[in-house]
Amino acid sequence: MGKQTTRHQSRHSQAFNEVSDLQRHISGTVITAGDSGYDEARRVWNGMIDRHPVAVVRAAVAADIGPVVHFARTRGLPLAVRGGGHNVAGNSTVDGGLVLDLGRLTAVEVNERTHTVRAQPGATLADLDRVTEPYGLAVPVGVVSGTGLAGLTLGGGVGWLTRAHGLTVDNLVAAELVTSAGETVTASDSENAELLWGLRGGGGNFGVVSTFTFQAHPLPAEVLSGNLVYGRDRWTEALRAFAAWTHDLPDELTTIISFMVPPPGWNLGDDPLMMLGFAWASADLTAGYEVVDRLRRAAPPDAEAVGPARWPVWQSAADELFPQGVRGYWKNTSFDRLDDDVIQVITRRAAEQTWRGTGFDIHHMGGALARVDEDATPFPNRAARFWLNIYGFWPDAADDAARIAFVRGFAAEMEPVASGGQYVNFLGAEPDLDQAAAALAVFGPAKLERLSALKRTWDPDNVFRLNHKIPPTIPRAFR
Repeated sequence: MGKQTTRHQSRHSQAFNEVSDLQRHISGTVITAGDSGYDEARRVWNGMIDRHPVAVVRAAVAADIGPVVHFARTRGLPLAVRGGGHNVAGNSTVDGGLVLDLGRLTAVEVNERTHTVRAQPGATLADLDRVTEPYGLAVPVGVVSGTGLAGLTLGGGVGWLTRAHGLTVDNLVAAELVTSAGETVTASDSENAELLWGLRGGGGNFGVVSTFTFQAHPLPAEVLSGNLVYGRDRWTEALRAFAAWTHDLPDELTTIISFMVPPPGWNLGDDPLMMLGFAWASADLTAGYEVVDRLRRAAPPDAEAVGPARWPVWQSAADELFPQGVRGYWKNTSFDRLDDDVIQVITRRAAEQTWRGTGFDIHHMGGALARVDEDATPFPNRAARFWLNIYGFWPDAADDAARIAFVRGFAAEMEPVASGGQYVNFLGAEPDLDQAAAALAVFGPAKLERLSALKRTWDPDNVFRLNHKIPPTIPRAFR
């Protein structure tokens, strides 16, 4: 063991000495521990993750990707790929390896004729929305504008347009990808179609995407949106009404219920609240108001903020909850029942959150998402009625144990009603989980087998292993 450790350290030391050679082959910047900007460059969104790569390589152009991949592969260095930099699991950095930082590649272009959008991998949701809004278009994405588009897409993409237009991956029509061999290939329905299937929810396991092409959808200049707010004594009543209301909602309406102690700037007090947020993806505002009124009559809110809003304004409304450097740990599950037994668990856990530093969302699924065939993408369990995301976002390391315990305890209590699958973008770091078992819990056996075959084809040496991992081979016990 001692000799193996010495060889391991020696290899990394040699790579450190050679990293200046990489600079000669790229247009971007190579930042190492001896440089003044190293600590800033190695920081990631989740403040719980503190790792020290050999170098952070900030790509200046897409052509920088291939040489960095080649450098890491030929020297046996672990390679982490960072897009917009909003990954809760910390997969965008690594100890003793290379970080390929794509954060400067933020270009977004709209084809007005085809309503398609090409985006580079460093773009955030804000970058995307800023370019598509003037055309009256939107791509279905997530709910925090600082989120990186690349990571969100490769994991699935759940947000305010999910019921109207599906997941982000349902709208991914093509991608250009740099493979572990350094080649650039195109994945589309007509070229490398199986690879495109894998990119639609299989994560960054097969290569580095240098360009995404999405189908965009018309969206009004102002979107009917808002929140109905409920205090603790109204939660059970409101959830019962919500459960009944969601049985026949039109696709145009997507709703997300959030339970948390709101930030001070929201001026909503210091007690945990239930906030039923929604977005109506239609220009017929009268119809939208009528649908929302049905719930308002069944469960009158204690307060509300409802009305038309520009799409980027609504998309960024929750940004302050997740600032750079916040400490994060998340878990999630899908479920179909919202009966009194489940409501009792939800309201009890919500009432326990008397601090600012955790929250949870209940996403109402269905609509366009559910009409996509289950096998069309790796995303799991399209039949799920609801999806629960339990998230921590606290600033103080002294709270780590208590906040993580709350998230894990709540998730464990929901396991008996879980309907299967895990959403990778709502998963925190779980270093103690077996790789194959974790992937099986996310995708199920059939999809995992298909993803594993793709892994063997496109990344047989497992260069792109710093992800929610797809193993190249699956142990017999998990088949």
